[in-house]
Amino acid sequence: MWIKILFLRGTNIHYMATYKKRGYKPKTEKEVVNEVEENSTTAEVFNTLDETASKTEDFVAKNQKYIFIIIGVVAVIVLGYLGYKEFVHEPKQNEAMNDMYHAQQNFEEAVNGVSSDSLYNIALNGSEGKFGMIDIINEYSGTPAANLANYYAGMAYLNLKDYKKAIEHLDKFSSEDEILAPMAKGAIGDAFVQLNQNEDALKYYKSAATLRENGYSAPTYYYKAGITALELGNAKEALGYFNTIKEKYPSSSESTTIDLFIGKAEAMSN
Repeated sequence: MWIKILFLRGTNIHYMATYKKRGYKPKTEKEVVNEVEENSTTAEVFNTLDETASKTEDFVAKNQKYIFIIIGVVAVIVLGYLGYKEFVHEPKQNEAMNDMYHAQQNFEEAVNGVSSDSLYNIALNGSEGKFGMIDIINEYSGTPAANLANYYAGMAYLNLKDYKKAIEHLDKFSSEDEILAPMAKGAIGDAFVQLNQNEDALKYYKSAATLRENGYSAPTYYYKAGITALELGNAKEALGYFNTIKEKYPSSSESTTIDLFIGKAEAMSN
């Protein structure tokens, strides 16, 4: 059986004969219109993609000179960084560590109490043509060796009672080390105590205590924070630090007398 099917072409309506198969359901005029619109939308999408691709090609063609320049600059930066790291930075670091060896030896001997003041000065300023820590800081700025030299210099100045210079160098030192990082902060606190700047000292003691929660440095600086807080009249704050030692670090040397300080802080809090 033959029927007529409606088609839309542009704005004109056309009819086309087709064979009606068994079970075939003719499309309504609305369904036909929707199908045509969908096909039209798909065609528009592909046309848009073609136009975009064409514009991109035109842009690349017109600006390829500048694109290559940008790529070249990026490549130079990356290769320059890698070259600097391998051929400049690492050899410079190795050279700095070699030059610092003499100063480290003098510092360690000073810590052990052998003519300590003169050895601390040699560690700082060098001798017999050998670099001191200050030379390492100035000559190898930006290297890990110079960073470590700031720690040594700060501790040397602290022992020489030059507290302002101690603070200056220790404040420049940065580390992720479990022990050195809190010790540097705590040493700044010690320097501020000597300068009678207890509020500043308390701030650094708190920082040192919380920087690394280990059984070596943390109880030491919680203890110093507590003592300093008591001297500032902050008994409740001090009590918190003392209780932290009692609860978290019962095996520390500070815990042996901590009950005495807890009692003192409680008495001052009332």
